[in-house]
Amino acid sequence: MRNNIFPCLWFNGDGKDAAVFYTKIFGGTITTDTPVVINLNLFDQQFMILNAGPQFEKNASVSFMILCETEEEVQKYWEKLAMDGIVLMELGEYPWSKKYGWVRDQFGVTWQIYLGEKQGDQKIVPTLMFIHENNGKAQKAMNLYTSIFPNSKISGILKYGEGVGNETHEIPQNIQHAAFELDGYTFFCMDNSFDHQFDFNEGISMVVMTDDQEETDHLWNSLIANGGRESMCGWLKDPFGVSWQIVPKKLLELMNGSDREKGTKVMNAMMQMNKIVIEDLENAYNS
Repeated sequence: MRNNIFPCLWFNGDGKDAAVFYTKIFGGTITTDTPVVINLNLFDQQFMILNAGPQFEKNASVSFMILCETEEEVQKYWEKLAMDGIVLMELGEYPWSKKYGWVRDQFGVTWQIYLGEKQGDQKIVPTLMFIHENNGKAQKAMNLYTSIFPNSKISGILKYGEGVGNETHEIPQNIQHAAFELDGYTFFCMDNSFDHQFDFNEGISMVVMTDDQEETDHLWNSLIANGGRESMCGWLKDPFGVSWQIVPKKLLELMNGSDREKGTKVMNAMMQMNKIVIEDLENAYNS
């Protein structure tokens, strides 16, 4: 599976404990282990943990759907993720699934555990919830994302009023559930009109590893257009407030080379940037 797009989860010092917790539950491995950055491989999918302080807290605007094939599998993940966590929707039978539950684990990450038919090789699917001023904009967001990223498509749109388990307070044309792919990586999304006390923030962001400056510029410029905004160190918010990190692969190559002093120069140069410029990184490396 390609790993050019993957989630980044923000932690306040307890990222290593969370990494160990998730690899025990899902049978994954820790592939990078530093005080700040920890990378995980879960079901051949990459996840990044950033131990970066108390500035941002993860919330259910971005949750992770675990696609399970048996009731026993659902039960196994539920029991471990719910331990010392907060149940958002009780595990049980729903119109859309014979066995489903929604839980916030002890580290603040929210999971939807779903029994259903297998939908490809991606076991864990980030799920975006469009709420508040974004309610009703899930379709618009999917249209934007799939117009920007290559090898993208929208599939499986179910609107409120069309399917099972609809909430009476939801607007019929809004999206109850939809799937879309960006460069082969699957996301789910939904509209929701409930007045949740949270919204998209930097607590969970999506990392995109780019091959060159042209790809970096295209994604950066496209995602900040029409209401998005730049941040530092390759971070940005798109027009809906979803956080992205647009990171050239060259950055990691230069930072992680054998010359530690040169790597530090590259890191310092990157810290001064909004959009990452590969030529400036290379100049710092060679200075």
